[in-house]
Amino acid sequence: MRLAILGAGAIGPGCAVLAASLGHQAVLWSPSGAGTAGIDGVLQAEGQVEGTFPVSVATTLAEAFAGADVALLTVPAYALPALLPPIAAAIPKALPLLIAPAASLAPLAFARLRGPGAPVGAMATTPVTGRRTGPDRVRIAAIRAWVEMGALPGAAAPDLAALAESLFGNRWPVVPDALAAAFINTNPIAHAALALANVTRIEQRETWGQYGLMTPAVCRLMETLCAERDALAARFGHHPPSLVEALHRTNGVPRGPLHEMTQAIEQGRGVIAGPTDMQTRYVTEDVPYGLAFYLALAEAIGQPMPVTAAAVTVIETLWGRGLRDNPLLAGLDLADLPGTLNRG
Repeated sequence: MRLAILGAGAIGPGCAVLAASLGHQAVLWSPSGAGTAGIDGVLQAEGQVEGTFPVSVATTLAEAFAGADVALLTVPAYALPALLPPIAAAIPKALPLLIAPAASLAPLAFARLRGPGAPVGAMATTPVTGRRTGPDRVRIAAIRAWVEMGALPGAAAPDLAALAESLFGNRWPVVPDALAAAFINTNPIAHAALALANVTRIEQRETWGQYGLMTPAVCRLMETLCAERDALAARFGHHPPSLVEALHRTNGVPRGPLHEMTQAIEQGRGVIAGPTDMQTRYVTEDVPYGLAFYLALAEAIGQPMPVTAAAVTVIETLWGRGLRDNPLLAGLDLADLPGTLNRG
């Protein structure tokens, strides 16, 4: 198939390499053009996929969509409010779009902008993890064994899961709707807890390993935030995997006490550096489009989330800025989500 990938940070090129390694054609589009600068028809891959793979570059959305069988949107959630309108205007109505990850009901926001058309895939997280190591180089740290797939409308999930499996090779168990997929991603919980506990390291630009500093105290905060997320999800009929299960799936370490798992991850993978900039996505993305998203849902249905609310307030105080604005939710009746997500 021909895959149009919208977003060229680390995940987009990683997905392009993975799809190309399985015989598909991949074309990358960067919103600013910076992410594709230096890619001259090929990407060099290392890590879980190694070799040189053909990957073309599109300079416009129309060029990216030309001849495509499917599109993948993978950008930070804070970029979605500006990007969804032009993508919705340019994408062919019959072209399926997969969104990875489907943060804050992004598939619903996109479908409302585009109008009737092909189903929209809601990936719980990204097919790969990785980092750019040069303009035309990407290191794929992990290929996820499986990632849950929701869809808009909900009944389209099996077809989109089969499509993703053909593209990327991993497994895509289906979930009932895009909200179920949004609840599964544990980054908002883990990243917010890490940022809160290590704010002085971030502010002083120190080098620190994030898994090694998921100490018992930090893990207690993560587990409490997760328990509140689970109670909220249950009100909508969803039961996302635990933090223990999420770490096991992504990193392959044995299940056990959370802080022991994080230590095992650092011992096995080495030090994975934490953020060293106050503009880190751990805060600018994972609070507004993660924890604060949960709070908006909770307020709509009267579900208490006291620790989550306190964590967001303290992070807002430490960072000196509001972190609850989420344009993706504008105009939505959050109390009537199940029906909306099922119908599309």
